[in-house]
Amino acid sequence: MQNTFKTTLLMILLVIVFAYLGKVLGGQQGMILGLVFAAGSNFFSYWFSDKMVLKMYRAKEVDESSAPELYSMVRGLTMNANIPMPKVYIIQNPTPNAFATGRNPDHAAVAVTTGILNLLDHDELSGVIGHELAHIANRDILIQTVAATFAGAISILASIARWGALLGGGRGGDDDNSNPIAFIAAMIFAPLAAMLIQMAISRSREFGADKGGAKICGNPLYLARALQKLEMGAQHYPMDASPETAHMFIINPLSHLKGLQNLFRTHPVTQERIKRLEAMAQNPSLMNG
Repeated sequence: MQNTFKTTLLMILLVIVFAYLGKVLGGQQGMILGLVFAAGSNFFSYWFSDKMVLKMYRAKEVDESSAPELYSMVRGLTMNANIPMPKVYIIQNPTPNAFATGRNPDHAAVAVTTGILNLLDHDELSGVIGHELAHIANRDILIQTVAATFAGAISILASIARWGALLGGGRGGDDDNSNPIAFIAAMIFAPLAAMLIQMAISRSREFGADKGGAKICGNPLYLARALQKLEMGAQHYPMDASPETAHMFIINPLSHLKGLQNLFRTHPVTQERIKRLEAMAQNPSLMNG
């Protein structure tokens, strides 16, 4: 219920942001276009954004015959999580990583890279799959996917604003009363706002999914060991990932970048996650707290 409320709030925020930016860029007519664009983005993000993310990374669906070990593991852990069996995808990419997507547990998918399959042992992989299933069980997947669409839409609008500025736009359309400072501020701060939303959404949910994943796989140290390897793997094999979807992965695929993109990281510090998992191993009651 709480995640449903937050998702609805995020969609409303998208409408407000687009209406305001449309007003700044094109006056009354621009505001109407912004509202239409926001409504279309909300509709798309709810029904199709999960498919778009999977297509973006060229994920291929697998079944019991094409990937028997992985499929069997997901099925067994799904039973532990008491959720419907999600679709299973493999991404041909050497970077070890994984994510879950979908609009609800009945329409969910888990995707893993070939890099993670080659790097982790059975127990460690079960910890990762448990983490992703916890995202599904906690209904994090819709708001994470909506946030990705939100960030992508904001990036598109910011690009339009930059081109508008270069071509002499931002004059407020037919009212010609727009404030050029507001126009510049909107162009700069809209992408930053989208990034901050991604950070707030992802960081709080990763700890919860770590705890849930530990319960699902049965041992917090499985995921702790996996995270240690994944952090090093992401550094050695950088992923050409979209910044708008970075928060969906179990490990930040952009952690190799320096400067602002690494400063505004979408994930908690990996060592802190490992520390909490090791504490759960020493005191199992923490998994229920």
